[in-house]
Amino acid sequence: MDELRYHASREAINLAPCVFERAILVGCAQCELARPHALAEREVVACSLEVARINCTTLNQLFHERARFALRLPRAGAPIVHAKVMQLQCGGLRGLQTALAAPTADVHTMVQQAKANEASLSDLPWGNIVADIVAWQPRRRAPAPKV
Repeated sequence: MDELRYHASREAINLAPCVFERAILVGCAQCELARPHALAEREVVACSLEVARINCTTLNQLFHERARFALRLPRAGAPIVHAKVMQLQCGGLRGLQTALAAPTADVHTMVQQAKANEASLSDLPWGNIVADIVAWQPRRRAPAPKV
């Protein structure tokens, strides 16, 4: 399947894509509201609750806004390379888990807990969360076997 048809099919099938889809697919986090679907030998993740999707969008925007200087990210709306998206999502969710002392990295549960503890998501301890975003490193590949 060519990429243009894939993306058109993806938009038609996945009407409410999960904001943290990449982090969920690589195992950095999970979400009780995530609904995986197979599409052209790939997996996409949908969110089953619109209010939760809005909260996650806000959290993801805060990750980007607060870590923009530290990660040297482009302005809002400009495309970001995959490695930086992974660093924002996985590092940000790890930082949020640490800040909330959450037992698991369940995105919906952590957002609900953060909103219950704080008046707003913008009141979280962003210094600590940004430090975790900056410190996050992707899993290293195993060295190629010597022949």
